[in-house]
Amino acid sequence: MTDYQYLIIGGGMTAAAAVEGIREVDSTGEIGLISAELDNPYDRPPLSKALWKGKPLYTIWCKTENKGVKVHLDRAIKEIIPAQKRVVDDQGDFFTYQKLLLATGGRPRLLPFGDDQIIYFRTLSDYRRLRALAEMGRRFAVIGGGFIGSEIAAALALNGKEVVMIFLGEDIGDRVFPRPLAQFVSSFYKQKGVEVLAGEKIIGLETRGSQRVLKTSTNREIAVDGVVAGVGIEPNVELAQTAGLSVENGIIVDEFLRTNHPDIHAAGDVAAFYNPALGKRIRVEHEDNANSMGRLAGRNMAGKSEPYHHLPFFYSDLFDLGYEAVGEVDSRLETFADWRRPNEEGVIYYLQNGRVRGVLLWNVWEQVEAARQLIAAPGPFTGKGLKGRLPAKTSSPKSVS
Repeated sequence: MTDYQYLIIGGGMTAAAAVEGIREVDSTGEIGLISAELDNPYDRPPLSKALWKGKPLYTIWCKTENKGVKVHLDRAIKEIIPAQKRVVDDQGDFFTYQKLLLATGGRPRLLPFGDDQIIYFRTLSDYRRLRALAEMGRRFAVIGGGFIGSEIAAALALNGKEVVMIFLGEDIGDRVFPRPLAQFVSSFYKQKGVEVLAGEKIIGLETRGSQRVLKTSTNREIAVDGVVAGVGIEPNVELAQTAGLSVENGIIVDEFLRTNHPDIHAAGDVAAFYNPALGKRIRVEHEDNANSMGRLAGRNMAGKSEPYHHLPFFYSDLFDLGYEAVGEVDSRLETFADWRRPNEEGVIYYLQNGRVRGVLLWNVWEQVEAARQLIAAPGPFTGKGLKGRLPAKTSSPKSVS
């Protein structure tokens, strides 16, 4: 049995940030980190962005090695016993804790076919596998038109590959972008050489020689050298459920990131938290939330009582387009586009009942904090009344991961 003052289940950015947070408060307490992955904690965004643009692999590692943390890789926790402050892994080893953090993240949604022939792009292992395929293959299929799908399609195309995107929606990113912008993005991808098959449902996959052949509901067959899917994730809540923790679209935490068991915290993709600016409980699957929430969870595990009221942002780059987004960017809401240059530079506001619920900064930079303040403001706002509210700063965009 191994005893830790602080035990973290999960090996991603949230876990690494929690180590930082603990060490800001407690420089000596023993920390254990248990990860199901084969690699030490790393930054996830470069896997679909910067690594495809030439950024070296060594730059992605989170710097946990000098923080006095014992990392246990390639292990899955099978049981948490809160009454005994003990966990059991898949090798039959026991670990005890004083404070426990669940940073278990999520797992990709799987399609009902294809087995291991599809790369569900999420981890460093997935990146390595796709990189190896890209060294040999010429044509690739990307299933999904959302966040991951659009980034991977751009990354492969930028590396000289033929890419076909296949998704059920009408346009790329249509769950986030208002219709005119989504149409523009689809057209932009086509101009970059990406074949866009919107409104297509994949119903099967078979192997023919060295190729994979996707079959669609319209009897189309698409032969490729590799298949990548990005169709969302499911939060890993099963461990929390069996331990008696409250779960509803994620592990429910209070403002100090504690579960209903005071010695167990949760943070990152898996945690459902109340956000005062939006006035509702949310779960966020992006880098800013992983880092900010993980760090605060670590600080609170080490004795602080600091509320998590942060409204996270996320970002993406799509070829030479880029955006940052804050709050609820949902194309089903009322939207108002304040373009400086149509589809090239501007701000899109997402409104509901006179409140700004989200802001999309399209090739507009250094306005994230102003957007947060606007979302927190009581209003009432109208679309036209928001014109010019968040003008673009003159500085060039910061480099993305």
